[in-house]
Amino acid sequence: MEAAEFKSFDAVDATGSTNELSAREKHLVGLAVTVTRGCTACTGGRIQGALDDGIPYDSVLAALDLAAAVNAGVTVRTAIESAKLNGTKEPCCEEAEDCCGPECAVGVRS
Repeated sequence: MEAAEFKSFDAVDATGSTNELSAREKHLVGLAVTVTRGCTACTGGRIQGALDDGIPYDSVLAALDLAAAVNAGVTVRTAIESAKLNGTKEPCCEEAEDCCGPECAVGVRS
């Protein structure tokens, strides 16, 4: 079955053709999505497409950095909230001698 046979591609094409976003915005949003989803082929194509359309390499890197930072924040927050929901208890330093330094508490202790 060819990709063109899927009706969902019509919806994707219609969304991608919006005039509400500039070509630059479309490139950078698309890049953030593909890198977040982990698709190396799509991400590579999006990077090249952005560069070919004149988006500076530093802007592409900044978009990738921002996507990574946002995803890291979401990952940490999801883990913390999931542990709370499941009643997971954090060991106290007095009880866990191997976990007493600040490096073990990044993002979880005030």
